[in-house]
Amino acid sequence: MTDTQTAVRTSIVVDVPQDRAFTVFTDDIASWWSPDHHMLQAPLDTMVFEPRVGGRIYDVGTDGTECYWATVLAYEPPTRVVFSWNITLQWGIESDPTRVSEVEVCFVPDGEQRTRVDLEHRHLDRHGDGWEGMRDAVSSEGGWPQGLQRLARRLQSAEVPDGG
Repeated sequence: MTDTQTAVRTSIVVDVPQDRAFTVFTDDIASWWSPDHHMLQAPLDTMVFEPRVGGRIYDVGTDGTECYWATVLAYEPPTRVVFSWNITLQWGIESDPTRVSEVEVCFVPDGEQRTRVDLEHRHLDRHGDGWEGMRDAVSSEGGWPQGLQRLARRLQSAEVPDGG
């Protein structure tokens, strides 16, 4: 994990082909994202990643409520996805698009059956005064490093869907 002034970067190498890593990261996001990392009042039922530019990423609670927390800004299977991070410094939903950061995830082949997943969470200063707290949170062990470790464990499981 490395930090620059306004960005956080981390990577992991997984033992699956590029298309599979991309597909599980996006289409199967609910299978690896920490169920504790959501802002719903109800327990988390599932997560939805709409696979297109302008698509939404949102959580669905067991009571049917939805929490829309990201917009897909780039969708380039199986190499790259970029989404906004519409979350305030108080862990609420940010409605002002000028005050959100971006997450870019690149899936780089490392041989036929291995992929390096490079994640950059950038423009954290757009969150305004106190943005360093967001940087510190997403770069902590419970932030993106944990997320990529959970993704790697999911990719190692036998029930991973094939990429498309």
